[in-house]
Amino acid sequence: MIRLVALISGRGSNLQAVMDAINTRQLPAEVAAVISNNPTAAGLQHASQAGIAIQVVNHRDYPDRRHFDSALHRAIEPFAPDIVILAGFMRILGADFVNQYHGRLLNIHPSLLPAYRGLNTHARVIEAGETEHGVSVHFVTPELDGGPVIACTKIRVLPDDDPERLAARVLTQEHQLYPAVIGWFAAGRVRLHNQQVCLDGTPLQQPVELDFGESSCEKSRLY
Repeated sequence: MIRLVALISGRGSNLQAVMDAINTRQLPAEVAAVISNNPTAAGLQHASQAGIAIQVVNHRDYPDRRHFDSALHRAIEPFAPDIVILAGFMRILGADFVNQYHGRLLNIHPSLLPAYRGLNTHARVIEAGETEHGVSVHFVTPELDGGPVIACTKIRVLPDDDPERLAARVLTQEHQLYPAVIGWFAAGRVRLHNQQVCLDGTPLQQPVELDFGESSCEKSRLY
């Protein structure tokens, strides 16, 4: 079993999906703490109600990113996590912070990385006329949304999709993909070695594509 610390900024729906997977014994992990930069984040209340330690490190209380990152690191370390997960954490982390958790820091992003890094991915995908969209889980590096991708899942962009409908459909995929990948980490199956993802000791040439029922990929591999 691994200990994890989750960083959130909002409702924490991916955190809840991880907690649900733990509660149903699908994921051998313990959420040691939930930390947010936003004191009003709804996910803090959900974690507290589940008996999980919560903390707020409000970025507005610090003069710059370096001081905020240092405070965040000090908040995390007493919980001695095996892994830190970003679950809707809406702050860019500096290189010093990221490098302290090299190979132990995961993020989930609502696009098929490396395409559509950053914000407003659903609207951008529709505006570009894409026929395919999805979600990726990756190791975090100092480059924004640029770390090595572990796994993804794909969905079709439907003719009547708007950003809200597309976001809702992607979110259902997020809630399945993130616990699955964290489970690989917990089992020792996935690691970052020389900036390359290794699964079961084998370097991946491309992200694993998982099919949770709405994938448009015909060659998906389900692990």
